[in-house]
This record gives sequence, structure tokens and C-alpha cells, in this order.
Amino acid sequence: MERVPILKIGGVLLVSIQIDLQDQSVLALQEDLAERISATGAHGVIIDISAVEIVDSFIGRMFATIASISRLFDADTVVVGMRPAVAITLVELGLTLGGVRTALDLERGMKILGQIDRHRRGVRSDEFPQDA
Repeated sequence: MERVPILKIGGVLLVSIQIDLQDQSVLALQEDLAERISATGAHGVIIDISAVEIVDSFIGRMFATIASISRLFDADTVVVGMRPAVAITLVELGLTLGGVRTALDLERGMKILGQIDRHRRGVRSDEFPQDA
């Protein structure tokens, strides 16, 4: 079974799904992420699904489960890079990604997590320079 790599970028863990997820690899990813969040104290998780072409109800539920696990460790989850066909399929399956934020790309996902983290720490956004 091929494992999905988890990269740490500052206080964020990045999961880039580049393989076809099977049930076992999804369960392994959930365990690996829980361990890494706990070990690193990461405040956010980004799941990049730009290479994912097809989803089923199990994969859709995986996103919500990962978000729930992350929240237990005080981390937020953002799914980035969702293709239109994947979004349509999730809607057709009636799946809501409760607790999962989405963003078009990695840059926007990182920005969302940064804003959430600053808000949590009580830092006003006007104390930071805006992107050029």
C-alpha cells in the first residue's frame, strides 16, 4: 500500500493526494495525519486534491472525518484544488463537507489558515502588511 506523504510548512501540514485512494490508504492517511498533528502542534491541514479526478461517497466522507480529527487537535482543514467534476459528484452524492473549508488553490488555502490562526490568537489583520 502506497502512503500519502505529509509535508510540514510552518504550522500547516500539507497533504497532496497524487494516487488513487483505496480504503486502506485513506485509513492510513487519517492515522498518519492524527499522529503528525499531535506531534507537531500544527494549526492547519491542507488537502490538495487537484490530481483527484473521481470521488465516491467513501472519499467524500474521508474529508469530513479528517476535518473532525483535525478539530480534536485544534487544527482547521482546507481542501484545495477541487476540480469541477469532483464538486459536481460530491453534490450529486448529497455529501456535505461539514467543517471543511475549500479554496481554489494552495495559496488561497494557506491564506485562509493564516487568517484563522491570527483570529484565534487575537491578532488583528490590520497589524500585518497586506499582500502586494
